[in-house]
Amino acid sequence: MPRQNTCPADFPPFILAQIEHLAQRIVAARKARGATQAQWAQQLGISQPTMARLERGDPAIATATYVMCLWLVNPQLNLLSLLDAPAQAAAATTTAAVHPSSESALPTSAQAPHSPAEEFASLLAQWNSAAH
Repeated sequence: MPRQNTCPADFPPFILAQIEHLAQRIVAARKARGATQAQWAQQLGISQPTMARLERGDPAIATATYVMCLWLVNPQLNLLSLLDAPAQAAAATTTAAVHPSSESALPTSAQAPHSPAEEFASLLAQWNSAAH
């Protein structure tokens, strides 16, 4: 029997919340650049109504559309580097345990982001604060 796709409404609440937060930051980045939904939609090759759905955090929007939008915000962004984050976090934890006097012993607020995921979150936070 063929496998059924998961309906977006059945996604875990955490995932839906992450998509919504991402969408909010995309809106902030677009507005900070003074662009309209129609302008970004044209650049992305999607319709304005699809852009509006993306900005509402619609989980049914194709992943590729979200990735294209993120690329529009930051062409240097490498989403594949997010896959390395768990390994880097584990290595940082091991280093801190073995070498407690290392840089990782600094207070969290004094540290630069370590993993690509943290860098991405930091970048999104900067976009959000720049839009306000």
